[in-house]
Amino acid sequence: MPKGYQFIAHYRERDNTTQSLEAHLRGVAALSREYAQKIGQGYCGELLGILHDIGKYSDEFQNYLKSAVGLFNQDEDEEFVDAVGIRGKVDHSTAGAQLVWRELSQQGEVGQIVGQILALCIASHHSGLIDCLTSENDSLGEDRFSRRMNKTVERTHLDEVLTKIDVSILARSRELLTKPKMVVRAHDALKAIMAFSPLKKRSSLVFQQQIGLLVRFLFSCLIDADRIDTADFQRPLVAAHRKRGRYPPWRALIERLEEHLEELEPDHPIDHLRRDISNHCRNASCRAKGIYSLTVPTGGGKTLASLRFALHHAQQYKMDRIIYVLPFTTIIDQNADAVRNILEVYHANGIRDTVVLEHHSDLTPEEQGWREKILTENWDAPIVYTTSVQFLETLFGAGTRSARRMHQLANAVLIFDEIQALPIKCIHLFNNAINFLVQQCGSTVVLCTATQPLLDRVDQAMGAIAIPPPPDGELMPDVRGLFQDLRRVEIVNRRKAGGWTYEEITELAAAEVHRANNCLVIVNTKEAAQALYKLCKQREAFAVHHLSTNMCPAHRKSVLAKVRKQLCKSERMLCVSTQLIEAGVDVDFGSLVRFTAGLDSIAQAAGRCNRNGRSSEPGKVHIVNPQDENLGMLAEIRIGRDLAERVLADYELDPAIFDNNPIGPKALSKYYEYYFFDRRNEMDYPLPVKTLGHDDTLLNLLSSNSIATVEHGRRTGQAPRVFLRQSFMAAAKAFKAIDAPTRGVLVPYCETGRDLILELCSDLDVEKRNEVLRKAQQYTVNVFPYILQRLQQERAVHSIRKDIDILYLDRAYYSNKFGLVTEPLGDAEIYIV
Repeated sequence: MPKGYQFIAHYRERDNTTQSLEAHLRGVAALSREYAQKIGQGYCGELLGILHDIGKYSDEFQNYLKSAVGLFNQDEDEEFVDAVGIRGKVDHSTAGAQLVWRELSQQGEVGQIVGQILALCIASHHSGLIDCLTSENDSLGEDRFSRRMNKTVERTHLDEVLTKIDVSILARSRELLTKPKMVVRAHDALKAIMAFSPLKKRSSLVFQQQIGLLVRFLFSCLIDADRIDTADFQRPLVAAHRKRGRYPPWRALIERLEEHLEELEPDHPIDHLRRDISNHCRNASCRAKGIYSLTVPTGGGKTLASLRFALHHAQQYKMDRIIYVLPFTTIIDQNADAVRNILEVYHANGIRDTVVLEHHSDLTPEEQGWREKILTENWDAPIVYTTSVQFLETLFGAGTRSARRMHQLANAVLIFDEIQALPIKCIHLFNNAINFLVQQCGSTVVLCTATQPLLDRVDQAMGAIAIPPPPDGELMPDVRGLFQDLRRVEIVNRRKAGGWTYEEITELAAAEVHRANNCLVIVNTKEAAQALYKLCKQREAFAVHHLSTNMCPAHRKSVLAKVRKQLCKSERMLCVSTQLIEAGVDVDFGSLVRFTAGLDSIAQAAGRCNRNGRSSEPGKVHIVNPQDENLGMLAEIRIGRDLAERVLADYELDPAIFDNNPIGPKALSKYYEYYFFDRRNEMDYPLPVKTLGHDDTLLNLLSSNSIATVEHGRRTGQAPRVFLRQSFMAAAKAFKAIDAPTRGVLVPYCETGRDLILELCSDLDVEKRNEVLRKAQQYTVNVFPYILQRLQQERAVHSIRKDIDILYLDRAYYSNKFGLVTEPLGDAEIYIV
């Protein structure tokens, strides 16, 4: 063993080098302090980092680690142990938690609260946040936190650790633990959360959930710091290439955007309106940090207008990054490319600025080895494009992979495009989280859509978004007038008794192609898209295209490029797509057929018709009700459809009360009244009995946890002695279980996709693999568990390597028409470039 490394944290096999435990603790402490200081909790962050791994000072852990990596010889060293047999059984995370709890719980009520917050983070840094009180029926109400803190020192080795810990580490730990400012500043954060709590009560759901978010934020600081320090030791080149904020300044990015906007020549009749919208966003960027809505009809140029606001706002307030959160990967594909082409420039040395990061999905599994942890995306970029799923996982998901990103949401401009697509069950959780990020973390949030949901008008006691009423909270000065000015379509309600057969819909679509030269058909399911595509393709009178999320982003981009080219050339063409195309995708069809869905979806779909006002006559948007549609597994679409039919029926009785616009602000407001307030009991994320053994909600688990608290009192005769009672782990697991989390699978689309798979299967350095994985986002399809299971049964998916669990798809299961399929294709159908 190299001299000076009696206690080691990690071992680098390729050059037989160890990282001292002292160096690791100091490295993590420095990073964790930096991240936590974003919300004024630098001392807490440093303490978390310096104590998180002190359990590794024990003989049991050192013997395990040195045996595992070959520093101990089985035949020569008495300390050698069977590392494989005890893997995961040596506790090194409780000692630091116990020390924090032991010291701070003696400093009064506030010290107990702060001590519990910090102890939770340290105890959980390998598993994900643990439960304070348990919620499963077989252990309902058990004080799991106290049980962990009371774990015997023989098993946690705390007393032994305190005799062996590096003197300087122990001294700094003691200094922080006795520093009044640390507890005072943490208490200030608690008071600030209370100040914004609607009921001003410690028992309120909003207050308790936001305290839980504070825990997760600090946990994020620790996890990301730990993973980065480990990665930088294991692969020094990772450290050398890590940007750490060294990006082009906002001023430079603003100049590039303003130059681009200045050079834009008006090509379409509505371009002057788009310029007005952009100017309003630029002028509004000097407003204070806060929550705003940007309500602009589809086709109004929200992408660059919101970017203009965000860049100027970020410069004004010295913010760290801009994060775009979008519901559909197709919007990411298009918007990220557009922004990248404007902001990323090549310099004289041939190096291109790295500005825009796309994060569609996680290719690595939640259960990760150190290699997967190094490969996990942590959103270190000035402009990030990610999905709603990734954002929600960051705030509420299980494990540590997603949680490590949460601190990146502080001091950031968060743009939520198409916010109306937020799942109904997440409303209160989302609202409380957004309020926390703005009020406690110094971020600004912009809710972008043509169809603003009523997030501020839900139950305040459970969590309503704190957006100021118009005009203060709206970036546009005259929303109603804007909708009138940008109205370019006529809604034709063609629903009929008994519904339309697919053959009749095909006839309608073909007739519209002949009338308007092109037509877009948007359906609700992938099965319907394939069925209609096949029927339309049989005609061969015009080009027919298909789009769905079974196709990887690169494949969808290729199809959309062909579609746009044919639209520009006025060639006869039909496109059949799932709803992925209806929000944020810049296409301009002469006619549109939409299967009945939520009114917000119909309004978004209408934005793909006569988008640029080329025709002086309104574009036709035909609403049809298919006869054979199966929405049994798609409750959100089914409910939205039914409520849209209710509003459309109201509209037909008296169009005037809706300003004669079935998809205008008044109609959409009525739709959301029905949609939200008829479903108010679903907004706290209800959990079915099978999840925990009793009815509960995710909001309750992450706040007061009343059911477990009451049961604890019944079993013990007293209230829990701990302040935080959340079931963090149970909630995180339930969140993922109900959402049926998808898994990213690399697909062999075209030569590039196949080459990326081959590269990843080879023996790449971790830093090179990181680069390839970012490229691979464009060649990834997200699949649900039941689809993945079918593919695995067919032996259609494989791991790229035994030591890294990233999956790729067999070539026989990727179609040039439909993307990923669950049955093998014939040779003629396999994608050939």
